[in-house]
Amino acid sequence: MTVTAYIDRFEGDKAVLYIGDEMVKVDYPKAFLDDELEEGDYIKITIEYDGEATEEALQEAMSLTED
Repeated sequence: MTVTAYIDRFEGDKAVLYIGDEMVKVDYPKAFLDDELEEGDYIKITIEYDGEATEEALQEAMSLTED
């Protein structure tokens, strides 16, 4: 899934984004954004399921409960 986000402003180490058609306000870590982005810019955020990491975490949790 890919959503569009608008960078409204920066507040310290956070960026205030308005995401999607509904313009949902989200505080996002500025460290995860490219340095050249500015207030007023639009970005695309892609979210995808990581099955491999999920399975590894599940296996680790199961091994901890077996001990």
